Formats: sequence, C-alpha cells, structure tokens
Amino acid sequence: MVFARQPVLGTVKTRLAADIGKVEARRFYRATLSRLLRRLVLYRSWRTVLAVTPDHACGVMARTFRVPAIPQGSGDLGARMRRAAACQPGPVLIVGTDIPGLEPRHLRAAVAALRRHDFVFGPAADGGYWLAGFANRRPAGTIMLNVRWSTRAALADTVRSAGPQARVLLLPDVLADVDDGSGYARYRSPALHSGAGQAARPLASTWPGGAS
Repeated sequence: MVFARQPVLGTVKTRLAADIGKVEARRFYRATLSRLLRRLVLYRSWRTVLAVTPDHACGVMARTFRVPAIPQGSGDLGARMRRAAACQPGPVLIVGTDIPGLEPRHLRAAVAALRRHDFVFGPAADGGYWLAGFANRRPAGTIMLNVRWSTRAALADTVRSAGPQARVLLLPDVLADVDDGSGYARYRSPALHSGAGQAARPLASTWPGGAS
C-alpha cells in the first residue's frame, strides 16, 4: 500500500518546495510516485494499492496511475495507517512516495519477516520509517498511538506503542527520504547510499533507543 497525496501544486512536499520551488517539488513528487508504482505493479506476489488523501481524489488518482485506490480518511498518520492496514486481508506493507532508494527487494524482505513478527519497520535516516508492516494475525492493539510524528522519536515511539508482547523487527537498510533541499541534492547525486548489508534487528517493544 502506497500512501500518497494528490499532486496538486502547493500541497505536496511543502518543506521541499520552500527550498526548490513549488513546481519542481510537484514534479519530483509525481515522478517518484509514478516510478515507484511502475516498479511495484510488475510483481504478482503482492497487490499494490494507493491510499489517497484527500479522500475525494481516489477516483482521479486511480485513473491517473492505473492502480486501485482507497481513501486514507481522517486522523493523524498513525490513525490512517492503522485503518488502512485493518481494511486489507492478510499481511500489509505501507510505504510512502519519497524514498528514492526503495526497491522491491526491501518489500520481499518485509513480507518474509512478517511470517514470524507482528510488525516490521524500515528505519529512515531522520528517525522515522519508510515502511510499516502489519502481519494482521491479531488486533492492532495500541500500535501507533501517542507517536510524536515528524520528529526523530517517531520510530522509537511506534515501537514502544506496540506493547510488551508484540514481536517487532527493524529491517537492516536505513533509507533516506527527500523532505528538503539538502535531501533533494543528495537524491540528485550519484552517491545515494542505503545502509545495506547490515543484519535485521529484532526488538522488544520497549526498545529504549532512538532511530539512529
């Protein structure tokens, strides 16, 4: 499931737009979303769905990108992800649109991890995460409640919110998103790195560290 916003000028990548301009920010957003969807729909081992905001844009987004779309609904990011995951049968992976280093191999690793874990996360370089995986074998419980979104504590808060009995795994690759001009410059550089080659990290849900 790809969480996406309708690419209307001035409403997408606003922090990035402050550095590179609204037109270029929208172009980047639309290009990365299109490229991601083209890569994902090639694989028949999963079903790709857009989760769209604003809700009324579902139809136009589905027609534009030729991918089924559902509305994200209301609430903070955690509420919207919980709702989206709960409405789909079986394991669900949720990713965003602004992670240039995301590849199908990352999703395959997450699917495999969900066979033995309740939740799987791909840690981002800024303290958040680029993937959230739900096994959906049991109710979501308190996952993603009371999370300090858009801070370096987002991943740590999310892991804690899973509760003491949850089996949580962090994937090995730390990927970077593109939220501002410096991130865009790195994206344009051939020296984009992903932190591959580390071992996956199983965690107790009381993991005390940050997302370094």
